[in-house]
Amino acid sequence: MAHCPECDAVLDLELDEIEEGLLVSCPECGVDLEVLNTNPLELDLDEGDVDEDEDPDEDGDEDEDMEIEEDDEEEEDDDYDK
Repeated sequence: MAHCPECDAVLDLELDEIEEGLLVSCPECGVDLEVLNTNPLELDLDEGDVDEDEDPDEDGDEDEDMEIEEDDEEEEDDDYDK
């Protein structure tokens, strides 16, 4: 019997149907889990899964775009004040 490392839900997996590297989804929280070992059964979060606590905009591109848009809005506001 395996447990989800994210939400601790019990995962009902058929041991004869799983192999190392297989991805399974937790039915409770929906994260993808990778089978690291089959004996003993060991699961971990799939490295491709983005953690909800992480900022999805790590490269900062969206923030830079926001700054440009804000600058444009300030210029438009200045035009209205005239």
